[in-house]
Amino acid sequence: MRYALYFTPPADDPLTLSAAAWLGRDAFSGDTIAIEAADAFPAETMVSLTEDPRRYGFHATIKAPFELAEGQSEDALVERYRAFCASRAAFDIPSIVVGQLGPFFALIPAETHPPLQDFAAAVVEAFEPFRAPLSDADIARRKPERLSDAQRAHLLRWGYPYVMEEFRFHMTLTGPVEPTRAETMRQLAAARFAAYTDKPLRISGLALFVEQERGAPFTVHAWQPLTGA
Repeated sequence: MRYALYFTPPADDPLTLSAAAWLGRDAFSGDTIAIEAADAFPAETMVSLTEDPRRYGFHATIKAPFELAEGQSEDALVERYRAFCASRAAFDIPSIVVGQLGPFFALIPAETHPPLQDFAAAVVEAFEPFRAPLSDADIARRKPERLSDAQRAHLLRWGYPYVMEEFRFHMTLTGPVEPTRAETMRQLAAARFAAYTDKPLRISGLALFVEQERGAPFTVHAWQPLTGA
């Protein structure tokens, strides 16, 4: 069993429903959704291009998947999670856009937003006592030889290279897209998510996701609003 702290809007939020239809799975219910052909992409191509993010569900990673540390329990984790959400106030990312991270497409902030960076760092720190150390295999899977010095240090300290000053909020929409099809995919994603882009995104809550066994789909175990003053 692995746990993760992710941002996702509430289950009935229009963005959640639109993203579930795009990815072909609802992380709240676990239901699969038939993916239809879209413009230049046949249905089977869309299924393939969304395979990677489909398993994780629509989300932005805040604290990456982890196994529980020795002596910790799910009950203790949930208790800390509820207390944390009760202590933090909701806030807005001023604007989100469809962006490209390497060969992947995602919804990302139009600009770096310091309150978001601070919130992500607070989540990483608050739940670190619950994280079991990475195995050598886990570290190797991250290909530390390809990481910067700062990213390698974060991997060893926090279990994930893209935290603190390396954190980049993104809600993944695709797996890798071939360069020859990237502009077509950009236009498709921009059209599909036009109702949500160039507008604020409310960070209204935090979700606790679970992966029952390695390689299984991630599902929402709990979603808590941020209710702090």
